[in-house]
Amino acid sequence: MDTSSLLLIAVSFAVTFILARVLGAGWRARRRERQVQAARANETRQARRARERKQRK
Repeated sequence: MDTSSLLLIAVSFAVTFILARVLGAGWRARRRERQVQAARANETRQARRARERKQRK
């Protein structure tokens, strides 16, 4: 392998790594939001009011 091949491999690795981090962060955020919505859908009226009071403070 010559130097240009190694450089191409290193650049490809860096681009792939950065792209995976960016796309993965968005995916994790959307997944977390769905989990929060599901938890809120199952909470009781009393739990909802307690959460809302806590958020106002």
